[in-house]
Amino acid sequence: MSEPIIYELGAPGRCAAHLPKLDVPPSPLPPAHLLRDGLDLPEVSEVDLVRHYVRLSQMNYGVDIGLYPLGSCTMKYNPKANEEAARISDLHNVHPYQPEESVQGNLALMYALQSALAELGGFQAVSLQPAAGAHGELSGILMIRAYHRARGDAQRTVMLIPDSAHGTNPASTSMVGLEAVEVSSDERGNVDLSALTPHLNQRLAGIMLTNPNTLGLFDEHVQEICRRVHEAGGLVYGDGANFNALMGIVKPVQLGFDVMHLNLHKTFSTPHGGGGPGSGPVGAGPALADYLPGPLVARDSGAEGETYRWEIPARSIGRVKSFYGHFGIIVRAYAYICMLGASGLRESSEAAVLAANYLQERLRRTYPLPYPRTCMHEFVLEGRLQGAPGIRALDIAKRLIDYGYHPPTNYFPLIVHEALMIEPTETESKRELDAFADALERIAQEAVDHPEWLHEAPTRAPLRRLDEVRAAKDLVLCWERRDSRDKDGQ
Repeated sequence: MSEPIIYELGAPGRCAAHLPKLDVPPSPLPPAHLLRDGLDLPEVSEVDLVRHYVRLSQMNYGVDIGLYPLGSCTMKYNPKANEEAARISDLHNVHPYQPEESVQGNLALMYALQSALAELGGFQAVSLQPAAGAHGELSGILMIRAYHRARGDAQRTVMLIPDSAHGTNPASTSMVGLEAVEVSSDERGNVDLSALTPHLNQRLAGIMLTNPNTLGLFDEHVQEICRRVHEAGGLVYGDGANFNALMGIVKPVQLGFDVMHLNLHKTFSTPHGGGGPGSGPVGAGPALADYLPGPLVARDSGAEGETYRWEIPARSIGRVKSFYGHFGIIVRAYAYICMLGASGLRESSEAAVLAANYLQERLRRTYPLPYPRTCMHEFVLEGRLQGAPGIRALDIAKRLIDYGYHPPTNYFPLIVHEALMIEPTETESKRELDAFADALERIAQEAVDHPEWLHEAPTRAPLRRLDEVRAAKDLVLCWERRDSRDKDGQ
């Protein structure tokens, strides 16, 4: 039986809170034709309200509860020290319209983070403005478009996108008004150089390259790809969603990347999920640094010490986010970098790669591995099992819920059939990795012996398996009374 929802707990006359007496003049109400006669809001007591939301929180799964192996999403643990730093009153109580001289501490922190990210990526400059990874992508492609237009190359409108790319890549390209052209992968999971060659012409604006790619593989031809694109007059955009495998080890600009976004809510341990918050700073090499979205924080040195101010790059594409960007996330990322230092950041990447390869070696005995190579921070298996032809990746994922784990990413990347994309991150112990692998191995045996268990899963979750196709097509975005819903309560 489903849990009662807040509307169903109510009764007329109950009230969870009493508002204080108004200490300012009341504002006039809108015109009568814009007002409703009544609002169907729940009337509940304080104890009902508190219990309802605590009960909901206990039904949820989060990174503070257990392993969150979502490939491509890097759901690593968020250190609580980061949260404490973000709550320092002198940081979070700042008003965005305060003059520069009154927020020097905030600007100094942002300048330090810009400098740290520039050092990690080999960038000439970094903008902290973009509010998420896809927003950083959009900013980077706008920069590439502006670069070509400034050179009189308006005909360069083609952006090459590997077939293993994140779905946001073609979306960002289309939003900027460029043409997305897919490039296939070779048998080892790299960009196919023979498929790349026909597009190296005067229409080429650039290529969006994720490295490591969404197969979890470092492209063996990355420097050659960058060289060929540059020789054709194009630029190289780096999708930095997978920087958790490279941080402190490889500087993308030295590989040939011209611009790249970094996901603070992935690589740098800030909160991730539920629609935000996020942050996707974008860094650029010499060719594109002047086109970064502004303002950036600049530092001046004088007789009275160092001061900080806002600065717009010479050819900036303009502001892409209001005020400081997502400042609370910026603080958290800076705290993480300061705690780990250079050696710790590198160790973090090495541990992420080690954890992924350990899991891959354990699970490849049971699940097909389409690209049998040393992986980076994540890997992709096929959810197809010998002796269980009726079992799909979705069944395996749903059964994992019964074992107390959040499922890995399903059906992505699209070039792998029945994909199970797994990223353990560096924050999980060997004991936790072994327990997760044990669960997947037991599920593989269940698929042969008791396939109905997988088809019926999950059976131990607050909700049973939903009709996901129906849910996508028949959206229910607000509460409806039970008597107006289907007999099954959906």
